[in-house]
Amino acid sequence: MIRGIRHTAAFSFLLLLALLVNAARVQVYEAERYGASPANRRAAIARYAQPRGPVLVAGRPVTGSRDSGGRLRYERAYADGPLYAPVTGYSSQTYGTSLLERAEDPVLAGTDPRLATFPWWDRLTRTHQPGGQVHTTIDPRMQRAAFAGLDGRKGAVAAIEPRTGRILALVSSPSYEPGVLSGNGPAVDDAWRRLNAAAERPMLNRALAQTYPPGSTFKVVTAAAALESGRVTDIDAPTDSPDPYLLPGTATRLGNAAKDCADASLKEAFRASCNTVFARLGDEVGLRGMAAMARRFGFNDRRLRVPSPVAPSHFDTRMDPAQVALSAIGQYDTAATPLQMAMVAAAVADGGQLTQPYLVDQVTDADGVMVAAGPHPPTRQVINPATAEQLQEMMIDVVAHGSGRRAAVKGLTVGGKTGTAQHGVHNEGTPYAWFISWARTKDTYEPTVAVAVVVEDAAAERADISGGGNAAPIARAVMAVAR
Repeated sequence: MIRGIRHTAAFSFLLLLALLVNAARVQVYEAERYGASPANRRAAIARYAQPRGPVLVAGRPVTGSRDSGGRLRYERAYADGPLYAPVTGYSSQTYGTSLLERAEDPVLAGTDPRLATFPWWDRLTRTHQPGGQVHTTIDPRMQRAAFAGLDGRKGAVAAIEPRTGRILALVSSPSYEPGVLSGNGPAVDDAWRRLNAAAERPMLNRALAQTYPPGSTFKVVTAAAALESGRVTDIDAPTDSPDPYLLPGTATRLGNAAKDCADASLKEAFRASCNTVFARLGDEVGLRGMAAMARRFGFNDRRLRVPSPVAPSHFDTRMDPAQVALSAIGQYDTAATPLQMAMVAAAVADGGQLTQPYLVDQVTDADGVMVAAGPHPPTRQVINPATAEQLQEMMIDVVAHGSGRRAAVKGLTVGGKTGTAQHGVHNEGTPYAWFISWARTKDTYEPTVAVAVVVEDAAAERADISGGGNAAPIARAVMAVAR
């Protein structure tokens, strides 16, 4: 009998050892697979068991949480959802997160180790701290002015504080209500399908994720290249430019919408937006010089984060001379995001210095105690201060005497550049209306804001350099509240 007991005990010990080995295997080697399994609801239940931390604009929450009463208890809620959707993005129990909701998800969900006094204890017990708070750089007055200016038309606005890189406004239109995606169930699925199938593409962030031909606004970059390379030494001197201009190596003659462009000075050509002058200058600077200048301003940079990723703006580095000439006037396959063109205006306004833009000022815990200060983005000198001063003079002239008059703001010195970007088959699409600008208080040299506006469905006549008629008033409204 004792022998039988011993055999039973040994067998039981082997069973226990096998159980422990299997448990260790599951917890160590299979944990990731089981944790990622769609059938495992524990992680989702834990994630939504507490309210999500808020995103704040000027100290006021623009996001919150509502108690659904379901197993996934707390759903995301949004105040002024369409207004701030290009900033916050969405947080959905079904479809995940986007934009700031994604970039700052660990803070907002309470899983960021910076929120815990003893992070190792939270990892051991698998507990979450209360969601932290993300303080944005957005100015609500400027955000509302940009949103109202677009008034539902397809387009975008980006506004930057040039000296610091703080993003003051980020608007994409038409927008959407992110709250309809927050929960789970058939209604959320229907909303997701409807938004993604909409012809207007309301979920596309046109300020950060969409690139457009910049048209004549790119002439700021071309003028900088011409001045820095020494091709132009006096902005008031004739440039010996023909009208029309025969594109090099082709039989194509490039003309102008404006008059009196033949032999115009750089300043006159900038004011009138003479394609012939800038195409010729682009060819003279050459591919290498034009690509280098575009790169200095931020084109072809795939690393830009604000902290949401930004689509890289494009300037081709393999072109023949005719294509370089077209690229110099913002056509061919040159493409830029509105944020990129706001960076161009900001660099000119700040004496040739470009500070990388950012969207998050600081991160605090649920009690408001700071756990991370805002970034200290690098500032680099992209053009000489003397070149920046000449570009400022020309941009001021556009607003004072040229096509940018509708951007003038009483009490401010405003510089700008209009643009009409051709697109579509044989350039038959309605031109995109562009305006980039900056403003500063009179008798000072420190700029308060740099703005880029693009309107996709502008109802402008081609002869009117449509950026001045459609986009400039929107930039004016933004700059007027930036004081």
